[in-house]
Amino acid sequence: MPIATLARRRLALAAGGLVLPLPALAQMRAATPAQTRGPFYPVAFPPDTDADLVRVRGAAAEAMGIVAHLRGRITDTAGEPIPGALVEIWQCDANGRYNHPRAPETRLFDGNFQGYGRVVADARGAYAFRTLRPAPYPGRTPHIHVQVTRPGGAVLVTQFYVAGEPLNARDGVLNGIRDPRARESVIISFVPADRIEPRALLAEADIVLRP
Repeated sequence: MPIATLARRRLALAAGGLVLPLPALAQMRAATPAQTRGPFYPVAFPPDTDADLVRVRGAAAEAMGIVAHLRGRITDTAGEPIPGALVEIWQCDANGRYNHPRAPETRLFDGNFQGYGRVVADARGAYAFRTLRPAPYPGRTPHIHVQVTRPGGAVLVTQFYVAGEPLNARDGVLNGIRDPRARESVIISFVPADRIEPRALLAEADIVLRP
């Protein structure tokens, strides 16, 4: 077979001794960019740490704010699911206050908002949370902190942002992601989801981990 024909029919990448044909290369996914954990990761976990941040176990009322269902999959760059990954999220309440001893006005934090939750990705790598559409607080655009711990211990920390939010343009952490495609990958749409829950929103975001 002529060399030129062979080159057109097969483009291979040698990386760490692994040779990938062109179709496999085309399916490779860009890794989710890492971001700062920020100052308000819990120093002590709340008694209720499940996937529903809007309702605290034992409380009669739900948190103030707009309910948002956040879901997606944890995969590697080849698109393979990563079951068993620990997914954690934390964020401020609807009034921009964190449940953290170093956060301003912690005493005014909405006690009906869990503020932190965690789940383990299922066999498909899927995760899901019931939380709030994130709210801004001084100096930051609305965002949700995310930490994924892969089985074996490798950790990715990132943040999710709201598509169309005007404050995104001035947020230093978000715009610290220099690659436009990587930056766009953590800006997600919150769309009406009345089929899931009346007046709620849905946001879908996959998280891609490096090998």
